[in-house]
Amino acid sequence: MHPMLNTAVKAARRAGSIINRASLDLDRVQVARKGPRDYVTEVDKAAEQTIIETLSTAYPEHTFLAEESGLLPADAPEWHKAAYQWIIDPLDGTSNFLHGYPHYAISIALAQRGQVTQAVIYDPVRNELFTASRGGGAFLNDRRIRTSSRSRLHDALIGARWPGSNGPDSLARSKRFETLASDTVGVRRSGSAVLDLVYVAAGRLDGFCGVDLKPWDMAAAGLMVLEAGGLIADFSGEQGWMDSGEVLAGSPKLFPSMLASLS
Repeated sequence: MHPMLNTAVKAARRAGSIINRASLDLDRVQVARKGPRDYVTEVDKAAEQTIIETLSTAYPEHTFLAEESGLLPADAPEWHKAAYQWIIDPLDGTSNFLHGYPHYAISIALAQRGQVTQAVIYDPVRNELFTASRGGGAFLNDRRIRTSSRSRLHDALIGARWPGSNGPDSLARSKRFETLASDTVGVRRSGSAVLDLVYVAAGRLDGFCGVDLKPWDMAAAGLMVLEAGGLIADFSGEQGWMDSGEVLAGSPKLFPSMLASLS
């Protein structure tokens, strides 16, 4: 395992311990509202701080882009310009966590001048550790993973992160996805885009379609999809998904059909 990846694994497991301890007594967790249906807890912040401390101790010259802290230091370049920048989501699926719904994960990626080279996703509930190094494949608990082999869209199960359940405006925005949804065997909206994407890499989902995502939602899992033999792009089929927040991912056999259906 690459030394930087090994350090990221250590950071993810430490954050996972914090999350698991807190999950035993959710009534004591302090919660703040960041926006409509968007929450942050003391657990998110503590997990993020642990990750940053672990990584910065090993690599003091590296910078960070984290969901709760933003850019660190504040004058650091953006991820696509930085020499070494860690992109961190300390708890993807906070709403799930707060409800005791056991589906959330930690995501850590390393970008080197605009290219993600190392990725770790850790599901502390299932003790599932997903890792990838660019050019080295994707793994689940040291076992190589691949995208699914399904070739027909109407047999596919896809994950989604699109509007549709939060009022009239979001329902209107969801209409562009109706054809894609109706062309598949089913759509799953799990509340964790990180896990949805990495499940595509592991072949548990055949594809994923998401909007309004942030770099920390996509960076690590996006590399894993690619290293597992999948394809990932924005809704135009181009590589601007990390900037646009619109992402489509799937196996090579299904991806063209998904893109055509969405169009």
